[in-house]
Amino acid sequence: MQEIIRIEQVTAGYEGQQQLRDATISIGDREFIGIVGPNGGGKTTLIKVMLQLLRPMSGTVSYFRNGVQVPYLRTGYLPQYSTIDKEFPISVYETVLSGLNGEKRLMSRFTAEHHERTRHTIGQLQLAGMEHRPIKALSGGELQRVLLARAVVSAPEVLVLDEPNTYIDRHFKEQIYDMLDGMRDRCAIIMVSHDTDYIRANADRIVHVEETLRISS
Repeated sequence: MQEIIRIEQVTAGYEGQQQLRDATISIGDREFIGIVGPNGGGKTTLIKVMLQLLRPMSGTVSYFRNGVQVPYLRTGYLPQYSTIDKEFPISVYETVLSGLNGEKRLMSRFTAEHHERTRHTIGQLQLAGMEHRPIKALSGGELQRVLLARAVVSAPEVLVLDEPNTYIDRHFKEQIYDMLDGMRDRCAIIMVSHDTDYIRANADRIVHVEETLRISS
């Protein structure tokens, strides 16, 4: 299994306060990593460092494609529900389409292919008929599905999910898990979850985060 992300001796946190200390882990292509641990233990800090959304206080984060170091990877990210600005004036369709921003120049238009992929993903996540609804009019579960659609529309090399089951019912929870099973041969999956039964049954490795990392298979 080829390495795609390498984190070496990373210490990170906020406003000078450490949330994560001396973290080291290597993640392989198409590997499923389950991240567990107590609230406030550093799980979200770890994935923000992986995504370059948070600069570490010390240590390094490196990315690789086919054994060659690269500046970034194509990444899909579903953040925690509580971090979303639900009042932002954007529709379901525009939200999902925004997951393809990295594939075009800043001021250029989306292509016909981009729109086709967006429509396909909306259908896949059972959001058809809701395309023009503003996200502030959605239920919690509907918004989670929209954000998941945005995360997967780009066919990412790495899919990062931070508590994806928040506000969704059992039926759609099972659909998410079915989708993840279908994506395992296409990308690496990094998932923060309190659903330890699912993580134990499906993850290639489990990372327990409580300021430091403890890794098990």
